[in-house]
Amino acid sequence: MTNNLSFSGNTILIVDDNPTNLGVIFNVLDEAGLEVLVAQDGESALQKTEYVIPDLILLDIMMPGIDGFETCSRLKTNPSTSDIPIIFMTALGNTEQKVKGLSLGAVDYITKPFKKEEVLARMKVHLELRNLTKALASKNQLLEEKIQEKTRLEETLQRLNQELETRVEARTTELKQALQNLQQTQLQLIQSEKMSTLGQLVAGVAHEINNPVAFIHGNLNHTERYIQDLLTIFQLYQQQTPSPDPAITTLAEEVDLEYLIQDLPQVISSMKVGVERIRQISVSLRTFSRTDNTSKQETNLHEGIDSALLILKYRLKANEKILPIEVIKNYGDLPLVPCYPGQLNQVFINIIANAIDALEEAGFKRNSEAIKANPSQIIIKTEVDPSQNNVSIRIKDNGLGMSEEIRSKIFDYLFTTKPPEKGTGLGLSISYQIVVEKHCGQLNCYSQPGVGTEFIIKIPLS
Repeated sequence: MTNNLSFSGNTILIVDDNPTNLGVIFNVLDEAGLEVLVAQDGESALQKTEYVIPDLILLDIMMPGIDGFETCSRLKTNPSTSDIPIIFMTALGNTEQKVKGLSLGAVDYITKPFKKEEVLARMKVHLELRNLTKALASKNQLLEEKIQEKTRLEETLQRLNQELETRVEARTTELKQALQNLQQTQLQLIQSEKMSTLGQLVAGVAHEINNPVAFIHGNLNHTERYIQDLLTIFQLYQQQTPSPDPAITTLAEEVDLEYLIQDLPQVISSMKVGVERIRQISVSLRTFSRTDNTSKQETNLHEGIDSALLILKYRLKANEKILPIEVIKNYGDLPLVPCYPGQLNQVFINIIANAIDALEEAGFKRNSEAIKANPSQIIIKTEVDPSQNNVSIRIKDNGLGMSEEIRSKIFDYLFTTKPPEKGTGLGLSISYQIVVEKHCGQLNCYSQPGVGTEFIIKIPLS
């Protein structure tokens, strides 16, 4: 029986004030191969557990000093001994004591007189439960440590992921900013190159026109005076020679001399009007091509708008495909505005040209009845807004308009709805940069499909 119930490695504490009982139990446990400790009262038992933690305690109830119940209660309230299984030793029929012992935390009881097989069997069960509980606790502790380690690793991984995301986000922001700076630099270079090239071209044309026009204009006055002198002499000759030679009379009739005398001054007058118009065009071209200095200039914005309209005038006329485009100018009383006039002239050109494109497209898509009911128009309105201390230039067309999706992208770099041969996606991007970044102003677009589009430019006065 002893071989079947092996307890090697376990320590048992026996607490009993009866030497006979101690001897009997001691021999039984010693034969079973158990390490046995003994105590003859509760106080001694509590002291022994401070130095050696037994695997199981056999505890008598009736003892001098503190009894078994009190000893059990103290053992169970002490964290270092609370999980030691306690088996009470009691009389066979004392049910009340058994119930009280179990209620205090005892796991079992053995009855006196002792039966060897019963004692060992009960002890074996509770020692195995004790060992299994300790093994389970150890595994739970190991599992808890692994869970904690996993939690620490997950927290570390999460922290590293967060750091990585933060770095990626920061790097992405840097790259976006670098791309934006590159696009702005490209726009500035393109804008400067376009303005330089266009300015040189227009200035050259204006200069080449101005020289011969000035020559013609200066000589027309002399020509008019010379012709008037010749006509005076001719009239005097007619008075002095009422009957000229027949050959002269025949030639006078062939050239309709009377009509020639009446029409020649009018021809000279028309030539003077034409030359003056060419001079005005030359002035407008020079106004448009003016080169901006590093500082802003006090500028009449109406002159810039008029010069842009003059350059685009050929596109406003009717042709075999479209009807003429009417330009309605509602100019307010604007003061001189501090700005970079050459750059703003480019903005006016870009926006008016876009309005013409929109009206041309509408002309292709609308039928003749719709066009007659809603003639193509570009309305330009300027005014001062004292509340915001700025001037506004509104350029509105009654074309087909555009969807909100397109309207939200029109100032984006390289965005265009036009075919490659007609649009580059730079005009409005450059215009936005000139107005918003260069002049600290505002450039907004409002559009409604089927109604038209309006651009509002606001330039600060201070």
